[in-house]
Amino acid sequence: MNTWLKRLGPVLGLFFVVALFSVLAPEKFATGGNLQLILLQTAVVGTAALGMTMVIISGGIDLSVGSVIALTTVVVALLLKSGFSPIPAAMGGVVVGMVCGSIIGTFVTQVKLNPFIVTLGMWGALRGSAKGLANEQMIVPPDSWLTKLLNTLTDEQGWMLLPPGVWMMLVLAVLIAVVLKYTRAGRYMFAVGSNETAARICGVPVERTKMSVYMLGSGFAALAGILQFSYLTVGDPTTAAGMELDIIAAVVIGGGSLAGGEGSILGTLVGALIMTSVGNGCTKMEFPNWVQEIVAGGIIVIAVALDRFRHRKRY
Repeated sequence: MNTWLKRLGPVLGLFFVVALFSVLAPEKFATGGNLQLILLQTAVVGTAALGMTMVIISGGIDLSVGSVIALTTVVVALLLKSGFSPIPAAMGGVVVGMVCGSIIGTFVTQVKLNPFIVTLGMWGALRGSAKGLANEQMIVPPDSWLTKLLNTLTDEQGWMLLPPGVWMMLVLAVLIAVVLKYTRAGRYMFAVGSNETAARICGVPVERTKMSVYMLGSGFAALAGILQFSYLTVGDPTTAAGMELDIIAAVVIGGGSLAGGEGSILGTLVGALIMTSVGNGCTKMEFPNWVQEIVAGGIIVIAVALDRFRHRKRY
């Protein structure tokens, strides 16, 4: 019974949020256009949350993902503006993200620093790097198909059902779900997060696993940055401020444990939908920004409290 409640809890929470705002603002929230907008916003948070799921499962945390997203939008915009075609520009953004992850992984595995401290420092350093590269202004690149990944579908594109960026998130979600459930690398992540000492004794390459997890986590944040660039159509060094909290909350709401060793991709996607639905609903209700920030903060506190309650025996 507890297992079923744990699995159905996030879904019930999503239904409650959607139903609540559909009743409070039926003409603004419960429309086809707005539901498509929620999916577009979820693509960014959800893609980054896929990487965060692996980080949290392995017992880590990454507070720098919002800054990685901003840095990626700037790098992609600069490369496009410099004459690179879309694919090399996108690859450049992902490479930058993975380099950031390798720096984090090195400090965590080799210098033995706490992931919270390392990623908090990277949060500031990468945000500053994004502003420096962009000269503290938005970068406007030439138009390309990269700026159309999260466009709302026209009538002629109805056969696609969902925008390309949303399909990208779903394909990546299936890929990571398979990795976590059926591969040795996935088992290593769960083992390290559940009990690092026992995993080391059993021959699990703990340091290599952590390094790969942080590189993948930042790599997925960079992919989310490409989607954010598509949504904004510019490189913005100030974008995604505070988004790391939505990303972490999505994983925890979806059943991930901050103590490590637990998490699911389906739950993470549902958690991402909840966070974006709440933000969108507050906007449709015309709540001021400070109210929206209080609501989002409250959800994060509740999510962490539920995580602690679920694992009170482990604490």
